[in-house]
Amino acid sequence: MTVARAAVALAALLTAAVSPASAAERIRVAVADGARAVELRGSDIEVSELGTCPACAAPRRAAIVRATLSAGAVEIDGVRTAAGFRLQSERPMRFNGREYAATLEVVRNGDGLALINELPLEDYVVGVLRAEAGEKWPLEALRAQAIVARTYAAYHRTIAGAKPYHIVASTAHQQYAGRVAAASPIWGAVRETSGQVLLWEGELFPAFYHTESGGYTEDPRMVFAARNMPALKPVRCEFSAGSPHYFWALDVKLSELADVLRKNDVGVGSVTAIEVTERTPSLRAAVVTVHGTRGSARLRGNDFRRMLGYDTFKSTLFAVAVDGQAAHFSGRGYGHGVGMCQWGAKGMAEQGYTAKQILEFYYPGTVLSTLDR
Repeated sequence: MTVARAAVALAALLTAAVSPASAAERIRVAVADGARAVELRGSDIEVSELGTCPACAAPRRAAIVRATLSAGAVEIDGVRTAAGFRLQSERPMRFNGREYAATLEVVRNGDGLALINELPLEDYVVGVLRAEAGEKWPLEALRAQAIVARTYAAYHRTIAGAKPYHIVASTAHQQYAGRVAAASPIWGAVRETSGQVLLWEGELFPAFYHTESGGYTEDPRMVFAARNMPALKPVRCEFSAGSPHYFWALDVKLSELADVLRKNDVGVGSVTAIEVTERTPSLRAAVVTVHGTRGSARLRGNDFRRMLGYDTFKSTLFAVAVDGQAAHFSGRGYGHGVGMCQWGAKGMAEQGYTAKQILEFYYPGTVLSTLDR
């Protein structure tokens, strides 16, 4: 995971905490949302309308299923329903290059379609680890990642409310790789931590994590404009210096930067200077001031990063120099910086720390517990 949702939404998440739910419950994962159409491929996919009894209508079967939004309803092969469709198969179904097992549903969500994978929570955690970590990472790092991913997912499952899904399969929440081969070592890390979650004062919380801290993790109040969350207290991280994301550099033409700002309704004209005018205690950019031929603009550091692109502009822990043609950024870290540093967890595991010790370091004051069964 690592890039978070909009600050207002995340502030709401951080102000809520919930009691642990049953590990036996399933989780509903949006592998697509807001789409105008979705296409799945597989073998003998069973298509049935949601909300109809099994005996009322025989399900259709197909190798390719294409769903579209038509007149406010979901349509597959000329059949239209407001409720949506359930897709099931004994073999994996493929969507956007990934395989999904268990059950998929296509439903309307707002002005688009949502494709939802409903599956056991533990199977979902395996898919998260496949996307968020490496299969060759040390076992203790994988165990720690499994517990954090499960905590984050269980928390979102309990606060989803009336939404058709619990969590999104992207950096907005957690990346999710879908079905993972049974031979993957990730299964072992998940089974060995089955049902284990972190609790703060007896309740689940949003256990944020990120790729690389750059040496210091961040206070969530600096990123999400949320209340204090002691479980996410910033720490100095000296375990990830060997990460490929520890240092980064980026050159951006001033003309391109001006275009980006203009598209985000920041009109300063031609950019003449950029400076970090306020920093957080972890030295990340809290406020970036951009000067131009038509004035200056003060931007939140996280908004500045978002405008340039989360994957391109890796973090807000940076310095900047401007010459006549370009802005030269040099920085450290990758992601929002809150919670566990994944490369730091890897480094700790390589030095002999256990998963429990890793979690105690990044989430001080939390307690390792088990979801109610």
